[in-house]
Amino acid sequence: MNILTKFFKSRDKPKPKNLSLSSNEGWILSGGTSSGKQVNEKTAMQISTVYACVKILAESIASLPLHVFTKTENGGKEPAVTHALYTLLHDAPNPEMTSFTLRETMMAHLLLWGNAYAQIIRNNRGQAVSLYPLNPTEIEVRRDDNKELIYVYWSGSEYKTLKRGEVLHIPGLGFDGLKGHSPITTMRNALGIAIATEEYGAKFFANGARPGGVLEHPGVLKDAEKIRKTWNETFKGSENSNKIAVLEEGLKYHAIGVPPEDAQFLETRKFQTNEIARIFRVPPHMIGDLERSSFSNIEQQSLEFVKYTLNPWIVRWEQSLRQSLILPSEKPKIFIMFNLDGLLRGDYRSRIDGYTKGIQNGFYSVNDVRKLEDMSLLSDEDGGNLHFVNGNVVKLGEAGSAYENNQSGGEKD
Repeated sequence: MNILTKFFKSRDKPKPKNLSLSSNEGWILSGGTSSGKQVNEKTAMQISTVYACVKILAESIASLPLHVFTKTENGGKEPAVTHALYTLLHDAPNPEMTSFTLRETMMAHLLLWGNAYAQIIRNNRGQAVSLYPLNPTEIEVRRDDNKELIYVYWSGSEYKTLKRGEVLHIPGLGFDGLKGHSPITTMRNALGIAIATEEYGAKFFANGARPGGVLEHPGVLKDAEKIRKTWNETFKGSENSNKIAVLEEGLKYHAIGVPPEDAQFLETRKFQTNEIARIFRVPPHMIGDLERSSFSNIEQQSLEFVKYTLNPWIVRWEQSLRQSLILPSEKPKIFIMFNLDGLLRGDYRSRIDGYTKGIQNGFYSVNDVRKLEDMSLLSDEDGGNLHFVNGNVVKLGEAGSAYENNQSGGEKD
């Protein structure tokens, strides 16, 4: 079969109805690797770098303020705090979870399995009133006999068919535009090397006797097994490393062990750390690798993390939420947006400099700045909502008249 045909299957061809899912389908999709290690979403999370990358991305998306806005007539926006979706997305999607917990869970599903699903509970008017996350290993996207999208879900005791409007689906990178593909499955060879390297280190320190090698006896040993057992009991294991060996009866020790440095063990582990960070597009300093970071570039790397790593995920979230949760009649006026201002703010000195220029050029009021800094607002009497502009800046064509007006005004005074 042509490899392209294998990946890019027909989108409008319904699959057979006898779907056979199991609780381990997510693990079955992944397979062996060149390193000989089995890689799946469960084993991948045992790699410290994978765990750190998933954790920081999931928590970053979950901690961002998520608001529902209404478009105003003057082209602006204001929070739609009375809309049913506002509390659902901002505070609690269901009686059992907070907004943070739901988004953290779904983002972890998205990073590991390539898809995130949630069941939408609606009221009689069609408005979404609750969201419940669904296990991505128990669900399959398919088309029914009418070529309509459906989601077949194994609830633990039976298969349930959910319609398109009953599921919030956030797909990751995929091959058919409908369902994402697991990053763990795609990059299993790189992760397999990381697992193999980690296991090697663990076994090295578990079995790495010091000293270690070959014992040579000038004569014939009557009970070689007894000597081997005694040696292992005395020197085997990291707790017995560096003990002094006392040899007798002409025994000689010949070291044959290969130190981790000679096998480039540490270098391999460092490379795999950067390799995994590259897969998830997370700056190494954010997962504790500060080898190539400095005070001068960490802030820039953090801004790049927001721009190039978080922003694509945020766009996926916002567009999927809008498509699934906002009613068609509301879409011209209502929209959902994450607030990135907190992550994009620089240091205090840079912020104050930017605020000053904003106020002097009229696109910030004092209260606009105080809102951004979480300060109490000033009243209208104190000028909190006034906008100012530098009076020395005028249109080029009015430069002469402005000069004359200033001169005449000066003479009258």
